[in-house]
Amino acid sequence: MSETEQNGEVLAQLADGRAPATPEALFDKLDALGIAHRTVEHPPLYTVEESRALRGELPGGHTKNLFLRNKKGGMWLVTCLEDRAIDLKDLGERLGGYRLSFGRPERLMQYLGVIPGAVTPFAVINDHQDAVQMVLDSALLDHDPLNFHPLDNSRTTAVSPKDLLTFLEAVGHYPQVISLD
Repeated sequence: MSETEQNGEVLAQLADGRAPATPEALFDKLDALGIAHRTVEHPPLYTVEESRALRGELPGGHTKNLFLRNKKGGMWLVTCLEDRAIDLKDLGERLGGYRLSFGRPERLMQYLGVIPGAVTPFAVINDHQDAVQMVLDSALLDHDPLNFHPLDNSRTTAVSPKDLLTFLEAVGHYPQVISLD
């Protein structure tokens, strides 16, 4: 992971040398695109199980996000419903015959600018090199709103499925939508 120092504090850098977007920069982007969003704060959450226990009555679809790679360096961000069981071998075949594994935290920070537990489709705002392919579970689009961390796992932001697609397209990450049934 590339790092730089500012005022004695070590800050992460993306692979292209930029600093990762902040949640506030994300919210500004959503506002600029005319995307309605609602954010709630909560203690940091790292797993789907923690999210279920602390989310309370947040309506809509809740998700899990998998940062995956193959041996040749290809990367995917797969966003699906939280209760999906994902077979990486099957998913790799469906995405082009790849053998997939989970990406390391350093690679996650380099390309998406987030830590494990904060992975979100909003993180493609940081992928200025178009290195990560976005994959959405088609069943997500049946839920409104959809809930994601806004680059920070101590908040949850809700957007409509239509607005998620608008955001992804605006940042140049046209998603591959597949059925994970």
